[in-house]
Amino acid sequence: MAYSEYFTKEQEQIARFAKAMGHPVRIAILQLLNAQSCCYHGDMAEELPIAKSTLSQHLKELKNAGLIQGNFTPPTIKYCINQENWQIAKSLFDKLLTPPALVEKCR
Repeated sequence: MAYSEYFTKEQEQIARFAKAMGHPVRIAILQLLNAQSCCYHGDMAEELPIAKSTLSQHLKELKNAGLIQGNFTPPTIKYCINQENWQIAKSLFDKLLTPPALVEKCR
């Protein structure tokens, strides 16, 4: 069996979302966007203590994972949470982090 055939699509999707959220700056970006309907790149650069180029790299990672989306309206870019994928991520993580009803204690 090939390595990629061993894992389910669900496991691959959880890993993709987790990897995208695997940096404190990206968590801060997601929290910022989740608290409002949208945010402009320049406004986020003022909120977060990082360079604009670094912010752009983090936004790209989150966008590639499908957690956020951006609308380019020259000269600005407006970002928001991708609500459909946000709900998918929430559901997948809820399922992953909810223990089964009966679990033997691991000692």
